[in-house]
Amino acid sequence: MIRRTACLVARGVDPYRNLAIEKHLMDTLPEDTAILYLWQNQHTIVIGRNQNPRAELRVEEFLRSGGRIARRLSGGGAVYHDLGNLNFTFVVPKADFDIPRQLSAVALAVSAFGVKVQASGRNDLHAQGRKFSGNAFYKAGAAAYHHGTLLVASDTDSMARFLTVDEKKLEGRGVPSVPARVVNLCQLCPSLTVDALQNAMCAAFARVYGAQPAWLDERMLDQASLARWTEWFSSEDWLFPDEPDATFDVSERFPWGGVTVRLAVEGGVIQRARMYTDAMEAALFTRMEQMLERTPFLISAIAGRFDQRLSEMTDPRLAQMAGDVCTLICGCIRDQNRRQA
Repeated sequence: MIRRTACLVARGVDPYRNLAIEKHLMDTLPEDTAILYLWQNQHTIVIGRNQNPRAELRVEEFLRSGGRIARRLSGGGAVYHDLGNLNFTFVVPKADFDIPRQLSAVALAVSAFGVKVQASGRNDLHAQGRKFSGNAFYKAGAAAYHHGTLLVASDTDSMARFLTVDEKKLEGRGVPSVPARVVNLCQLCPSLTVDALQNAMCAAFARVYGAQPAWLDERMLDQASLARWTEWFSSEDWLFPDEPDATFDVSERFPWGGVTVRLAVEGGVIQRARMYTDAMEAALFTRMEQMLERTPFLISAIAGRFDQRLSEMTDPRLAQMAGDVCTLICGCIRDQNRRQA
């Protein structure tokens, strides 16, 4: 049960330090405490944990424009951040993680400006049928966080210019382009500013959790820990991990998200596996990668490994996702074998 709350507003706009603060807050969260962390990044694209940056954005063009690419710990898709966007993170004990409750604080803050909010799809918030907030989630140890974007007066032209959104994703939502599916809140309420929304978020947080928040400052935090995590989030190994020299490559989009499976096969055995996805459940795909490595490149062997893992899963949603990936891989191998016969 949450008994204490706190708010922290980041002082800077460096995405790597801001992600480091988020991680540090999660790692050091006291019991029975909820923290609202508000932050902004300047001219940054943040990709999900399991995404391939070169498939999600025009990397070289964006870097030439002075942009920075960051990778977060949570799953989900790529998002564009600038100073017209306010980011929020709810950091709570895992036992108190409650997505509807957390979203209700966001909806309460936005509705204070006369904007009616609707939840949509896997992780979006809409107003007048258009998206103004995307959300993602991460759990580790005894804590969890729920973070998201709030488009206030963001540069949607830059968003469309640098992000390369999967056409199947847009088709599935019945909209032709990125600008067509998003809306800045200032378009719906001209008096709404980032500062005003920041204050509204803190007030809504206090109301939803029934406790007046203490104010934190990032200078109170362990600076050595923040420096280490800042370096980690900005490292090339984290941002651009090595890709396997794939001999097998298949992609598909499911209701839960898109996935690309790349396998490096040598001597009839899968030596390396990499799965790129915008699915929310980032950890599931890491486990499937590990499961596939050292598995014979045979339908029977792959299906057997998946069947073993599926029998251990208690969450039917995760089981469905893993089953979909297994069917995709085995179906592609079967088609390849038929063509070669």
